Amino acid sequence: MVQRQPQRGRAQSEKRNVGLRFAFYGRTSTEDYQDRTSSEYWQRDVAENVISGRGVVVVEFFDSGYSRRLSWMNRPEAAALLDAAADPDRGFDAIVVGEFERAFYGDQLQQLMPVLNRYGVQLWLPETGGPLDLNDVTHQALMLLLGAQSRREVLRSRHRVTAAMRAQVCEQGRYLGGRPPYGYRLVDAGPHPNRAHAQWGRRLRRLDPDPATAQHVRWMFAQRLAGRSVASIARELNERGVPSPSHVDPARNGHRSGEVWTLRTVAAILANPRYTGRQVWNRQGRDHDAARGKQRRGPVHRWNPGQDWVISKQIVHPPLVAERDFVAAQAIRAARPTDDGTTRVYLLAGLVRCRPCGRRMDAHWVNNRAGYRCRHGHTSAQEATPDRPKNLYVREDHILASLPAHLAVLELDDKLGPEERGSGDSRERDDLAELMRQFDLTIVCDTAGWIVETATATDDFDR
Repeated sequence: MVQRQPQRGRAQSEKRNVGLRFAFYGRTSTEDYQDRTSSEYWQRDVAENVISGRGVVVVEFFDSGYSRRLSWMNRPEAAALLDAAADPDRGFDAIVVGEFERAFYGDQLQQLMPVLNRYGVQLWLPETGGPLDLNDVTHQALMLLLGAQSRREVLRSRHRVTAAMRAQVCEQGRYLGGRPPYGYRLVDAGPHPNRAHAQWGRRLRRLDPDPATAQHVRWMFAQRLAGRSVASIARELNERGVPSPSHVDPARNGHRSGEVWTLRTVAAILANPRYTGRQVWNRQGRDHDAARGKQRRGPVHRWNPGQDWVISKQIVHPPLVAERDFVAAQAIRAARPTDDGTTRVYLLAGLVRCRPCGRRMDAHWVNNRAGYRCRHGHTSAQEATPDRPKNLYVREDHILASLPAHLAVLELDDKLGPEERGSGDSRERDDLAELMRQFDLTIVCDTAGWIVETATATDDFDR
């Protein structure tokens, strides 16, 4: 295919003085399932038909692999286009797109137009056959309709895809992709059931025990059923030099060193029902709204509640643990009851951080009261080193007693009701914790004391 577009940020070598100078913007959602070249070609072709005889494209910006749900500031090429538009010597007079749904979602256009108007840059759309004029009531109505249509298209596509995936896992036990869990490898499972895909050579895959790692998974379950703690299991794996999942598959968790087993790694394996031979899907979800207002490329991944998981009706790959043993292992993992039968409650769980190392502090019960501690990355799964810093500890009741004063410093005093300003009963303390979460606040501690900060200021500390 002939390359028709100029490179982004560089004008065409042969400038033609034909009317307006345009910057073209296009987008494709995925890099793996869409052909960027053909998508870019047809979008550019539509855009050039819109401006035919009235101008010429002199520069191009094209995002590949970014969802329309992301704002323009969170798409690199769109953000670069806005930066270029702010330059008085930008070299173009207007922006043209090949399709509204490729460029905008929901009310994004209404938010963008004041910015373009301030820069003196027009926006041309195929749907308007020329420049967009939001002073025109017809154009206003059209933008509202297109924005709603773009949102509806996303919702409909998501529903169709998720419903199909749910059926494929539940009824067929089909493996839907992704990295295999530790202890398994992927093997061929026959031709694709879709005739067209089968003719193209696509085949299904399924999980099969990995000769090198499956034995370690079986050993972990056996040790857990024997009553061993998760920490002691992790410690023995480290002492024996058993390669961790990140070591076996470095691409699995690129941000980890892969040198040691951790308590959480072992706990995650012991809680994964795929080791029973059943296929599982939807253990993790994507929260698009959580990334709004933060400089993130995509949605935030969160664990879904167990009742939302989709589990195959039949056993579809060789199990590494019997179902009855898996269920028994989960019961061992359950929290131990207290002597008086009460449940320990930590109101500020997840809201307290250690300033020296940036980690979230662990909820810790000592001397019959709730508190929070940080061991600076050390766990009982590892041997202590002489240079390890002393544990940091803070009592929950001390924080709650002075928390209203700290919130008042952040000008949240008007958000506090009379009952929240005092240090009263548990209901009032619950309200304080909820207020912290509502305004995305974090308590940051060190040996000198603690302060309240916005959570976004410490997001980079998560490890």
